[in-house]
Amino acid sequence: MDHIKEKLKLIPHLPGSYQMKDKNGTIIYVGKAKDLHKRVSSYFNKEHTGKTAKLVSEIVDFEYIVTTSEVEAFVLELNLIKLHDPKYNILLKDDKSYPYIEYISKPFPRLKIVRYAHLKKHSNRNLFGPYPNAHAARRIVNLLNRLYPLKKCEGKPKEVCLYFHINECLGYCQKNIDDNLVKEMESEILSFLRGNDTVLKKKLLEKINFYSQNLNFEKALELKKELDYISIIMDKQKVELHDFINRDVISYYLNNSYLSVQFFFLRNGKLLGHHNEIFPLISEVKDDVEFCIVKFYQNHEIPKEIIIDDSLDSNLLKQLINTNVTIALKGIKKKLLDMAYTNAKVALDNTFSTIKKKELRTSKAQDDLRKLLNMDVLYRIDAFDNSNLFGSFSVSGMVVFKNGEPSKKDYRKYKISIEKNDDYHTMQEVIFRRYKKAIEEQSQLPELIIVDGGINQINACLEILKSLKLNIRVVGLKKDDKHRTNVLIDGQNYQELSLDPMSNLFHFLTRIQDEVHRYTINYHKTIRSKGSIASILDNIDGIGNVRKKELIKKYGSISKIMDASLDELCQIIPQNVAQNLLKYLKEYKEDKNN
Repeated sequence: MDHIKEKLKLIPHLPGSYQMKDKNGTIIYVGKAKDLHKRVSSYFNKEHTGKTAKLVSEIVDFEYIVTTSEVEAFVLELNLIKLHDPKYNILLKDDKSYPYIEYISKPFPRLKIVRYAHLKKHSNRNLFGPYPNAHAARRIVNLLNRLYPLKKCEGKPKEVCLYFHINECLGYCQKNIDDNLVKEMESEILSFLRGNDTVLKKKLLEKINFYSQNLNFEKALELKKELDYISIIMDKQKVELHDFINRDVISYYLNNSYLSVQFFFLRNGKLLGHHNEIFPLISEVKDDVEFCIVKFYQNHEIPKEIIIDDSLDSNLLKQLINTNVTIALKGIKKKLLDMAYTNAKVALDNTFSTIKKKELRTSKAQDDLRKLLNMDVLYRIDAFDNSNLFGSFSVSGMVVFKNGEPSKKDYRKYKISIEKNDDYHTMQEVIFRRYKKAIEEQSQLPELIIVDGGINQINACLEILKSLKLNIRVVGLKKDDKHRTNVLIDGQNYQELSLDPMSNLFHFLTRIQDEVHRYTINYHKTIRSKGSIASILDNIDGIGNVRKKELIKKYGSISKIMDASLDELCQIIPQNVAQNLLKYLKEYKEDKNN
């Protein structure tokens, strides 16, 4: 603390970004401030609760970078978080974007579901959304495709398909299309997607009457359900704004050191849906909410207007998001803001007990593991599992847990290429490949590695880590006679630590074990299910893209490669690779027949 107090005196009253560090020098939190001196000092000169208190208890040092403005500090904060992935910067880790309905007018009229993050700008596209309810978006697209003869197939077939014969496509691949008919159809579809349901309801009623008169009551009932669904959807979207501007309304609620931020999506004057974020308070309320808002719009559509209350900095958000940010103090917009606040409160009140239970199962359970192993820090866990493929060939999977939660973007899968295909050597190969690359890329390393097995697997892992000069703790999960995990083996001293099957820690470790096993087995099954010549050749060490193309060009099928002699294959690939390929295909055939 004496060291920190001396450093605090030197911090200037200027904007910038600060980085908190733990005893290992690891950055555990990145923040930004309009006044660095006031903000950083506030962590050490007053009492804190919740996650902030836990953060402060781990801080042993800090650094800061002065910027010319708060906006620049915000941008720097975002970049540093992306670079270091600090354990306490836990906002919006998923970054999953919502689906949108996209209407493409040329060269052929089409409707499809897209994710905003994957979109590329195109002049012939109209975008509608976001739809937090992906099922609703798909149902609307399916209904419009049934009611209107849009293009439904991919590419440009040489002949008309079934959709043309059942009058659900105009035959864009072959027929001369009436432009007026397409324009009329396009006008009706766009009108509906912009909020006018009159034309669509009329069309549905005409279809229902047609099927009823022709005694096709099953189809009439099916469309009646769709009509009722559209009516319910449109009724839920009723709001008092009629200027047809795309806008979002954002409010928040704080309780028990948790923030609930509510987003309302208004499109063409109608409430299309909402999104809620709940997370623990780490910094100042204003800063955490503003960070949440800016991060959200990095991966979602930016509307023409965002409505907020006067506790937030509209000028700062306007510069960072590059759209009109309005503070609502009265009128209809204030009513919408109050409604967003109410929903933020309800969301937190209704889920708070669930959040606390989840904490016990995740971050609290991981902390129990840290204490059991007498570790100072435990944030990231890498877990490995192996699976045999066709008897001799193996695959491996790695899953990652951060602060007790799976981090799926860090998952990795491996095809094993060694000749000695046993668990020991398989583990050595995957550990070497994983951490040699991590060293080369200077990417984040775990504090703990979990292997699915006993001392043999632990030793294989430790041997490779030692050769790479890495000091990472390793443990193994040992099963009993009934194939149930009951013991944790500490690789530091080979001590067997019993696990209480009723404890959160036991369930946490079981969850990790199940997740890595599921991930690896699914990869195994994917390779088996493909069964194509290309996917099978991908599994052979020494066969790259060039050799694969030559083999496919000459033989064309797996059966023909099986019938080829070793000498024939050696004309394309080296002898040892050819022998490996024939051995693989033999075991593949035996596995397929069993």
